[in-house]
Amino acid sequence: MAIQKEIWLRTIVENLFADDTFAAKAVNDDQYVNEGKKVHIPNAGAPSKVQKNRSTVPATVSKRTDTDVEYALDEFTTDPVHIPYAETIELSYDKRNSVISQDRAQLFEVARQNLLYRWAPDSNHMVPTTGKSVAAHTALATGNRKGLSKADVLTLMTQFDKDNIPQRGRYLLLDAQMYAQLLSDMTETDAIGFFQAADVKRGIVGGLYGFEVMKRSQVLRYNSSNALLEFDKAGAAADNAAGLAWYEASVSRALGEVKMFDSMDNPLYYGDIYSFLVRCGGAIRRNDKKGVYALVQSAVSAG
Repeated sequence: MAIQKEIWLRTIVENLFADDTFAAKAVNDDQYVNEGKKVHIPNAGAPSKVQKNRSTVPATVSKRTDTDVEYALDEFTTDPVHIPYAETIELSYDKRNSVISQDRAQLFEVARQNLLYRWAPDSNHMVPTTGKSVAAHTALATGNRKGLSKADVLTLMTQFDKDNIPQRGRYLLLDAQMYAQLLSDMTETDAIGFFQAADVKRGIVGGLYGFEVMKRSQVLRYNSSNALLEFDKAGAAADNAAGLAWYEASVSRALGEVKMFDSMDNPLYYGDIYSFLVRCGGAIRRNDKKGVYALVQSAVSAG
């Protein structure tokens, strides 16, 4: 049975950034995609000065200088899958559907993780954890780290307030272990208030100090020099896990061209071959980087 290419492509586009994922909590930059390769974000320059009881005229005239933040879309491709002719006869359509769905899910997972890398801030926008000692949990990391505490989220809130970030639209994404650490630092009363703010349909598991909290298996990882370390790179003993806090208007995500390649009745492989390609990406959209912070584990001193 032939694959309904148009249906699959439409499904990919509709589900890549579903409403119940962290990726939806950002500015949609699809309209700035140029030929499916680059995204341009206009950044307004500084506003005009305001003077009280101006006594000198004419006033000094100035020109506002705007800037353009630009980022390229990353391209993700799945390995081609071969379905022998015999399987097209012996297997049900549901099996074929399962195979394609699995590839699509993996494509989504990698693309979403890459989006977090694009949003990851530098060492000037980090808040260290200060909680009780816990075991390190990133790959190959050893020793203990300071766990995540309520006080650390309060520090995040204070920093966002200092940066004049609006109260609505603040998010905090934690990995499974850091989320558990936060829960263990709460009193019963704290937990009740936290879970009352949950909104499962939107992917929100709770609320604390103005942040809507979400979780996933892994978020970010930094090395001992506070440089971002992607999860497909080799880890080290001193690596630290990190959560990510952001304001929805401070980050961007964009979706470019989605394409499915297929070779039906291929004479060399005696069957069907297909694969997927998608271009997507994102960035911190402000030049001053305000509204995005990493919540990074701190090492526990030996002895």
